[in-house]
Amino acid sequence: MLDRIAENINILGRFCGKRDIPELTGAALKEACGAEQADVFVLFGGSIMCGGDVLAEAMRQHIARTYVIVGGAGHTTETLRVKMHTEFPQIETAGKPEAEVFAAYLKYRYGLEADFLECESTNCGNNITNLLELLRKNDIPFKNIILAQDATMQHRMEAGLRKYAEDVQIINYAVYAANVVVQENNLCYAEDIWGMWDMERYISLLMGEIPRLADDENGYGPSGKDFIAHVDIPENVRCAFEELRTEYAELVREANPLYATKQ
Repeated sequence: MLDRIAENINILGRFCGKRDIPELTGAALKEACGAEQADVFVLFGGSIMCGGDVLAEAMRQHIARTYVIVGGAGHTTETLRVKMHTEFPQIETAGKPEAEVFAAYLKYRYGLEADFLECESTNCGNNITNLLELLRKNDIPFKNIILAQDATMQHRMEAGLRKYAEDVQIINYAVYAANVVVQENNLCYAEDIWGMWDMERYISLLMGEIPRLADDENGYGPSGKDFIAHVDIPENVRCAFEELRTEYAELVREANPLYATKQ
């Protein structure tokens, strides 16, 4: 039974955590989109802490012309603040928006600075709209963009950008690729991932995504709340979700109205 549960978790993880290139190199990017450098690279603050290392690697590889960190305060922010300050007491995180937390980490550990910070967004929807507004206000032209988000939310982030910028080439690079295995009769990660969610939180985040990605009356697609572009959910993903729901019905995360887009 646990082996089947692990398999289903990994099916959802691969679907949600899209990566269009295997690594952040000019060669990989050129093979994917025909150019060795993207116009914009964006790290979204909903990520776990290793997202900061992904951004640093992108910058060291000169993978883009412009680097942006996006994130105000949302449902994962306090976890990021606590974990980052625990690991690096020199970095003050109390009350800080996600973008500033990651910027401080980037500066402290790597001596690097992103070009722009967006610190007001509270959810995946205005992560995208605020990002586009920031790029517009600063006259940053872009035909392609690399999105780096927590793997659980990567697919939704792409669908959000497709809704508002249909002509932009999107390159997905989820900040981690988790593989769940069974060891000593327990679910665990095959490899250590810095700052990774505990297993129950990871399952909850993944399971919360499938109803959101659905293009039906209850989902975020055009037939529902119309927050994102249409997403095709493969049958094996739907089956994995339904099987997991029989075991973890209480973990299907509901949207928190505290972080809804302010009208």
